[in-house]
Amino acid sequence: MNNEPMRKIQMILIALMMTSASAENIDPQNIDSQYAYGENIGWLNFEPSEGPGVHVSADKVEGFIWAENIGWINLSPTNYGGVVNNGSGNLSGYAWGENIGWINFGPPHGGVTIDVEGNFEGWAWGENIGWISFDSSRTYNVRACTVTFDDLQSLASQWLDDADNYDFARLAQYWLDFCPDGWRLEPQ
Repeated sequence: MNNEPMRKIQMILIALMMTSASAENIDPQNIDSQYAYGENIGWLNFEPSEGPGVHVSADKVEGFIWAENIGWINLSPTNYGGVVNNGSGNLSGYAWGENIGWINFGPPHGGVTIDVEGNFEGWAWGENIGWISFDSSRTYNVRACTVTFDDLQSLASQWLDDADNYDFARLAQYWLDFCPDGWRLEPQ
């Protein structure tokens, strides 16, 4: 019996588990696609060198953003339910910064979305800080969840070398958490 097709499927699925589901998934290609900008507060870093960073899933955006001028911003505070993703990339809800107050990700005349390539777009609003721009057409932007064929190959090799990791349910859940519905595999 030829197991080659099953092995290929396993390799593809396994490769999607490159990190734990709780790890951040911002700027996976390390091209500095991790910044939003507020005219009154400066740069906001979604993948800081310290701290957990930000994780996007099909139903929420959670973790912490670092801004040099204002400190940490919590995307999943217990009050107001945090920043919510409707599964189609439309964000709503509130983040909290101890030094700046609430930031609305779905304000009237604004709002933040994530396209199928993982690019954040639009505007968030903070009463004490003004507008925050997410603009992937500029040199700064925030991007989540790009999985390349090289990523797949690397993880598949590691997974297949360790027979204890053959847990497809865990693998499938990781993919759903890492890349929400409709986000595609990026060729490199």
